[in-house]
Amino acid sequence: MTGTNRARPGLEQAPAAVRSGDTLVVPKLDRLARSVPDARAIGDSLAARGIKLSLSGTVYDPSDPMGKCFFNILATFAEFEVDLLRMRTRQGMAIAKANGKLKGKAPKLSVRQQAHLVKLYRAGEYNVTDLAELFSVGRATVYRTIARADAGA
Repeated sequence: MTGTNRARPGLEQAPAAVRSGDTLVVPKLDRLARSVPDARAIGDSLAARGIKLSLSGTVYDPSDPMGKCFFNILATFAEFEVDLLRMRTRQGMAIAKANGKLKGKAPKLSVRQQAHLVKLYRAGEYNVTDLAELFSVGRATVYRTIARADAGA
């Protein structure tokens, strides 16, 4: 499950488990939100319900002006940290790709096996399920192989 997705099971369960007067404990802000607007929305919803937020052992009250200010500053730095990590990862992948070290996942079927699979499929001898079983791959792999062959033709 992607971290950038707001619809995360843990993120939905945690605020649902706390009640007014409780404190939601989060080890780091980047575990709670991925962007400043996301953090603000979560903080505002917690404040509206009377729930305090503990980040790395420090309690922030989003309804208090100072607490809100510190929370927003932390959210800005958390988003900045994630953006830096993302940028460094992309740069590293670009360098690895330029050096021929990043080639992606190896195909499950060799070029010869792919050609044979497509030949059997086009001849009408086997259906997709039979081909998946015959080549010991998933049906999705069979569909992708056929689609690549059709796109290349």
